[in-house]
Amino acid sequence: MDKDTNKNLILALVLSLTVLIGWELIYGLPKMRERQAQEAAQQEAPNGKAGTPSAPSANPSVPGSTPSVQAGDSALPGATTGDAQAPADDAAGRVLIETPSISGSINLRGARLDDIQLLKYHEEVDPKSPLIRLLSPLGTANPYYVDAGWIGGRNNKAKLPDDKTVWMVDGGAKLTPKTPVTLTWDNGSGLIFKRIISVDEEYLFTISQEVENTTSEAISLFPYAQVTRVGLPNVEGFFVLHEGPIGVLNGELKDLDYSDLQESNAPQKFESTGGWLGITDKYWAVALLPDQKKKLQARFGDFPDATGRDVFRTDYLETESVNIAPGSKATVQNYLFAGAKVVETVDRYGEQLKIENFDLLIDWGWFYFITKPMYHVLKFFQSLTGNFGIAILLTTVLLKIIFFPLANKSYVSMSRMKKLQPEMAKIKERYGDDRQKQQQAMMELYKTEKVSPVSGCLPVLLQIPVFFALYKVLFGTITMRHEPFFGWIKDLSAPDPTSIFNLFGLIPVTLPDFLLIGVWPLLMGITMFVQMKLNPAPPDPMQAKIFTWMPVFFTFLLASFPAGLVIYWAWNNFLSVLQQSVIMSRQGVKIELWDNLRDTFGKGKKKTGEESE
Repeated sequence: MDKDTNKNLILALVLSLTVLIGWELIYGLPKMRERQAQEAAQQEAPNGKAGTPSAPSANPSVPGSTPSVQAGDSALPGATTGDAQAPADDAAGRVLIETPSISGSINLRGARLDDIQLLKYHEEVDPKSPLIRLLSPLGTANPYYVDAGWIGGRNNKAKLPDDKTVWMVDGGAKLTPKTPVTLTWDNGSGLIFKRIISVDEEYLFTISQEVENTTSEAISLFPYAQVTRVGLPNVEGFFVLHEGPIGVLNGELKDLDYSDLQESNAPQKFESTGGWLGITDKYWAVALLPDQKKKLQARFGDFPDATGRDVFRTDYLETESVNIAPGSKATVQNYLFAGAKVVETVDRYGEQLKIENFDLLIDWGWFYFITKPMYHVLKFFQSLTGNFGIAILLTTVLLKIIFFPLANKSYVSMSRMKKLQPEMAKIKERYGDDRQKQQQAMMELYKTEKVSPVSGCLPVLLQIPVFFALYKVLFGTITMRHEPFFGWIKDLSAPDPTSIFNLFGLIPVTLPDFLLIGVWPLLMGITMFVQMKLNPAPPDPMQAKIFTWMPVFFTFLLASFPAGLVIYWAWNNFLSVLQQSVIMSRQGVKIELWDNLRDTFGKGKKKTGEESE
C-alpha cells in the first residue's frame, strides 16, 4: 500500500470520528435541548397558542360529477379557519372516551377527534411518568387531530358541517367499547347530519356518517377524512426507520418524509381504490381506513399557516358521489386507527377489515420476508422466558445454529489463511517492493494450498440480510420499548445508562450521548477486538493498525444505540469468538492471543507464589 493510500485511510478514520463527535455537538445536543424545551412547554402551558392552517372555500367547484380535491392546494373544509393564535375552544363541550387502552375526548365543535392518551404506555420507564399523548387539540403546543365530513357536488348550495359546527349528543356523553355515541346536526334547511362513532377495546374507531334529506330536491355529497399535525415533530429513527406521512395506495407503499413535504410546492396526490393513509411515529400512528371498494383522491402535503409554521396533512376524498334522494337517507362508513403499533393488533385489523398491506404501518424494511418472521421468533422466546433480553440471546444462538455450516466454512478458510501467514511474510521479504511478483507468488501459494482469500467473505455476506433484519426488529418494533434486562438495564430500547467517563454513575454529571460508553458498549468493543485478532492480519501494516482501532470507533458509534442492539452485537461477537477459536484449534492454528493471555496471567500467578515464599 503506497503512502497516499495510507494517508487516505488515516484521514478517513479521523474524519469519521470528527463527524461522529461533530454531529452530536452541532445537532444532537441542540436537538436534545429543543426536545426538552418542547416537553417543558407542553407541561407548563397546556393551553398555549398554536398556529392553524388557512382554509379554502367551503364548497370547492366540482368539474362534472367529480369533486375538486385540490381546493386551491389547501385544506379540505374541515380545516380550522379561525385565528391562528386562538386558544383551544372547549366551550361547545366534549364527549369523553374511555377504553382499556385509551382515554380522551371528542370536541363537539367540529366533531373533531383531537384528544387521545395511550393508557398502557408512559413517556419514561417510571410508571408514574406521564402517559403518551397521541392527539392534541388546537391551542396546545403541537396540535394533532382527525377530521371527517362532506363537501358538496356541483351546484350544491346546501349548508354543510365544518370546523365551526357545534354538534349535539344523542343519549350518553361517553364513548366506550360498549356504548357508541351519536352526534347530530341540523343545517336548518332540510338536511340532518348524524355521526355515529364506536370504538373497540384497543385502537380502532368506526365512524358512520349519515345524511337525511327532507328537502324536495336530490343532493350529491362527497365524503372526506384527514389527519392534521401542526409543527415538525422530533424524529427518532433518522435513516433507519420511517417516520412521517405513510400509506398504501393502489397496492404501493407511499412513505414520505416531512422534509419531502416541506420542500414541495404542492401536495403530492395519488389515485387509489381503497387503501389507507396517515402519519406514523416510531411506535405510534394515526391512519385513515376508507371503504376498500371506493375510489379515492389521496394527498400528502404541508400547508404552512399564517405564521409560517408547518401544518402537515394526509387526506382522502371519495370521488364517487353519494346521492340522496328527497325523503331518503344515505350512510358511509370508514375506520380510524389511532394508537400503538403493536404487531399483533395491526395484523388483526388488516385481516379483519381486509385492508391491503396494513402491516406495512410498521417499518419492516427491505428484508420484510426475513424481518417479520424474526419478530415472531423473538416474541416466542420472550413468551417462554418472560424477558426480552434473554429472547435476544436465544434468538442469536438460534441464528448461529442455522448459519453454522456457512460460518464454519468461513472460519475454516480464515484459519487456513492465518496458517499461511508465515509463508506470505517470506514472500513479501523475498520480493521486497516488487508488488507484481508478490501477487504472482501469493496466487501460486493459494493455488498450491487450495485456499481462496475471498472464500471466507461469501458466507458472511449471506448472513448480512438476516442480521440487518434482526437489527430492524430490535430498533423499530414496540415490543422492546421499556423492557428490562438485568441489573442496570431497565429499558432495552434506551442506551446503556452507565458511562466510563463518569465512573459508571459515581460522578453525578450529565454527559453528551457520544460519551455514554457504558458496560455493554465496552463489552461489545472488547469482543469485537478479540474477534479481529483471531482473523488473518491485513498484509499491510498501516491497514492492520487501522483495523486495530476499528473496535474503538464502533464502541463510540454504538454507545448511543438501544441497549438491546448492543447486547445482541456483543453476544453475537462472543459466540463467534468461541466458534472461531474451536475451528482454528482443529485446523492446527496457533492462537497467539490466548497464548499471550495465558502467559501473562500465568507469570503473574508464578511471581505471586515466589514472593509469598
